[in-house]
Amino acid sequence: MDNNKNDVPRFYHDYNFMDSGDARPLRILSEYFGPQQRFEEFNVDDTIVFFGSARIQSKEVANKAMEEAKLTGEGEKKAKQLMRLSKYYEETRELARRFTEWSKTLDNDERRFVVCTGGGPGIMEAANRGASEGKGVNVGLNISLPFEQNENPYITRELALEFHYFFMRKFWFVYLAKAVLVMPGGFGTLDEFCELLTLIQTQKIKKKMPIVLYGADYWNKVVNFEALCEFGTISEEDLDLYLVTDSMDEAFDYVTKGLIEYSLETPGPML
Repeated sequence: MDNNKNDVPRFYHDYNFMDSGDARPLRILSEYFGPQQRFEEFNVDDTIVFFGSARIQSKEVANKAMEEAKLTGEGEKKAKQLMRLSKYYEETRELARRFTEWSKTLDNDERRFVVCTGGGPGIMEAANRGASEGKGVNVGLNISLPFEQNENPYITRELALEFHYFFMRKFWFVYLAKAVLVMPGGFGTLDEFCELLTLIQTQKIKKKMPIVLYGADYWNKVVNFEALCEFGTISEEDLDLYLVTDSMDEAFDYVTKGLIEYSLETPGPML
């Protein structure tokens, strides 16, 4: 009987072992070293991160939904919501294009201030789409979820990364980011924004970076951070950690000025 030991898989090729609880530390490490290798391979030094809802659609999609609602007499409320929010898709797309074109003018062999998103539909798609239209590479940090999270087609293929662990995905958002734009979104967007502010407030993140809360009408209705200040649960200076605006020009100027002041001479990931 031929006992070929090569028929027995090594442990790192044994899927039963690699999917087990005992191998969890190896899976976590793979979501650190795998992305690191990819970013180094493509000379991605740092990023401009866009957070926002997966449910916000383009103006084209919203218009079609409204036309269908009028024809069928069903879904008009949802179509109106899509129409109302579609401007944020288009403005995200335009901002991402502007940032990409601006970053390409920087005299550097490395790729600086690359647009990065969560890789899915909605606002994430809009930002990746705008960066693609700006003829730049862009990053999508996708997460495996049972709904809503499908990789959008505008991500640079080699920089479309798939994560299992939310905390490893969040690590790569923050570690590479030199600026963050938070567009209208739901629980996930609030979670990402508030965790970012907590890390800055507690000085776990020491780098200075511009943060924009985009969509004043939306955010002023959804979250009352001034009330936290009034009750004394945050300090007045905490309200200066971010800019609230409805203006693409103001957001663009604020971010690029901050990047030039704080980050241009310090390429690479950092906390």
